[in-house]
Amino acid sequence: MTRSTVVAGVLVIVAAVAVVKGQEKNPQIGMWKMNIAKSTFSTGTGFKSATSRIEAIGGGVKHTVDSVYADGTSRRYEYTTTYDGKDVPVVGNSPYGDTTALTHVDANTVRTVYKNKGKVTVVQLSVVSNDGKTRTVTTKGTNPLGQAVNNVSVYDRQ
Repeated sequence: MTRSTVVAGVLVIVAAVAVVKGQEKNPQIGMWKMNIAKSTFSTGTGFKSATSRIEAIGGGVKHTVDSVYADGTSRRYEYTTTYDGKDVPVVGNSPYGDTTALTHVDANTVRTVYKNKGKVTVVQLSVVSNDGKTRTVTTKGTNPLGQAVNNVSVYDRQ
């Protein structure tokens, strides 16, 4: 092996370890179940149940949301993104739009901006408690149907 091949190999390993270490420190990652009793909603019928799975993928995350509303309507949507603030497509039937963009506010807080056809619909702040057991998502804006949204969703780590 040449010296440059060994150096290149070491750099690849160091980069991979850095990505994994960075994701280990991301308190958002995990399976979260909505605590309906502690959550409040300004529009719609409320929820029967909701889960949010956030998985480490490369330098970012894959976010999958499954929810059942009080009227029996179900939604499932997902997206894979990094925290670079760039729009990525949302796959499925999101109530907030067809793209999303995430950025870190601080170690425990992520800002998510949803858009529908290029127009901002809602902004979410997702804050994980210092003990890592609770995630509170505050959603404000207007959904694609033009209804005001001012929700506070409390999730418990599973």
